[in-house]
Amino acid sequence: MDIQSLKLRYDIIGNDPKLMLALNKAIQVAPTDLSILITGESGVGKDVFSRIIHENSARKHARGGRGLISVNCGAIPEGTIESELFGHVKGAFTGADKNRKGYFEEADGGTIFLDEIGELPLAMQVKLLRVLENGEIIPVGSSTAQKINVRVVAATNVDIVEAVRTGRFREDLYYRLNQISIYLPPLRERKDDIPLLFRKFSSDVAEKYHMPPIVLTEPAKRMMMDYPWYGNVRELKNITEQIAVVETERSITPEILQNYLSYIPTEKMPALVEGTPAQASGITDRELLLKALSMGQMITELRNEINDLRQMVGRMAQGPSVPVEQHSYLPTITQHTLPQGEDEEFLTPEIIEDEALGLDERERRAIVRALEQNHGNRKKAAADLHISERSLYRKLKGYNIN
Repeated sequence: MDIQSLKLRYDIIGNDPKLMLALNKAIQVAPTDLSILITGESGVGKDVFSRIIHENSARKHARGGRGLISVNCGAIPEGTIESELFGHVKGAFTGADKNRKGYFEEADGGTIFLDEIGELPLAMQVKLLRVLENGEIIPVGSSTAQKINVRVVAATNVDIVEAVRTGRFREDLYYRLNQISIYLPPLRERKDDIPLLFRKFSSDVAEKYHMPPIVLTEPAKRMMMDYPWYGNVRELKNITEQIAVVETERSITPEILQNYLSYIPTEKMPALVEGTPAQASGITDRELLLKALSMGQMITELRNEINDLRQMVGRMAQGPSVPVEQHSYLPTITQHTLPQGEDEEFLTPEIIEDEALGLDERERRAIVRALEQNHGNRKKAAADLHISERSLYRKLKGYNIN
């Protein structure tokens, strides 16, 4: 199949060289059985490429009509993910009243698409490596291996090389999955495609709801092309649909457009980054915790300075040894000193009581402190630490925190 036919079939819009390179590579490797790792930010269309690869291979005719099985590894609870992937036998655990096939067995003869592979727990990474190397699965509760014939296409929106470097992803599994890599560029790297996509989405809405399509003025078009689109094609589609349905004016100006764009110039909006949003910028969980520690240190230093000023003001009230006008700034400062009570307690975090502690111990204490402040609520503690609840769960196990 040529590239233009491929784009028409899968509704792919754009002519950017990086996109064309990804499409060419996908169509070339589709007939093989090599494992493929698709990388790119959330919203760039990694799931579409998994379909391209599968539907242009001999596996598209897999028995049972279940040729392509898609699994979001980040959406499955850690306690059940092994059973979900590899199945279980009757009696394997409480509630297992019958044998159940896992996703790998369901995909036998076809392709399994493991989305968000970077979220897979380390223990499961070991078992997935065994499946890739031996072509065997062992259902939970069974001691007998089953042979399967499955092609794996994996995808991630995190910096997987950085995850390998920091020990969050196994190096051997990375190389086993990455027999072929396909990179999908973010929308801000293919700016010339943005007006084309807008026009396509606008036409789709107009046809669906029987209304005139919206069009961009030239200034609005430039505004669209300069916008960073951290949500990529998904964000562009949503915004186009909103404008088309809500606005009565069909010619879209920058004044109209800016009501729908929510860009914060200084950094990525946290809500637009995966899993835990900071991951897309390459920041590790530990770096986030250490940044929190540094902020706690800054707060404590500020508190000490305020206390010093309080003492100085107290001494001056008893009889200053220098003219008061030399300290004319003091009343202004003391008007803004923090009140005693909860705020002062907040300003004395225990997690920074010893700067000589190692990173592991400081991280452990930060986690314990967050749990204490949230009365053991892991979800709230993870939010305070700016990491995902799953990452917190793994760290609790790693540090043996009950």
